[in-house]
Amino acid sequence: MAATIRYTDVEVGTELPEQVYPVRRLDLVRYAGASGDFNPIHWNERVAKSVGLPNVIAHGMFTMAEAGRLVTDWVGDPGALVEYGVKFSAPVVVPDDDEGAEISVSGVVKEKRDDNQVVVALTARSGGAKVLVRANAVVRLA
Repeated sequence: MAATIRYTDVEVGTELPEQVYPVRRLDLVRYAGASGDFNPIHWNERVAKSVGLPNVIAHGMFTMAEAGRLVTDWVGDPGALVEYGVKFSAPVVVPDDDEGAEISVSGVVKEKRDDNQVVVALTARSGGAKVLVRANAVVRLA
């Protein structure tokens, strides 16, 4: 568990250390089971390509969750997340091999608000593409 991040110790411009999250086909199958989203574009290459995708893609909400994980790990308390929103800009393509894909996520505090809240702007990339834009999380710090 992360050390407690205190509001008084954070300034606008504080960077959250980049994290890289691996994504394998097995992760997508597990996520499908947990979420109930069994759309075949998330596990069947033939179907994904038949609808114009380059390969199987990760669920958008899976991608969003991995980016949010950076913030909740940083603050050390998932309950501190007050608000979170993103816009999806590109899919995370997950090949069927031993490597899979990676989602790299970084963040920076872009605003300090009253009530010990900060706004964190997130950047998420995979395969050289920005996969989320306007990704912002509001967290309440100690």
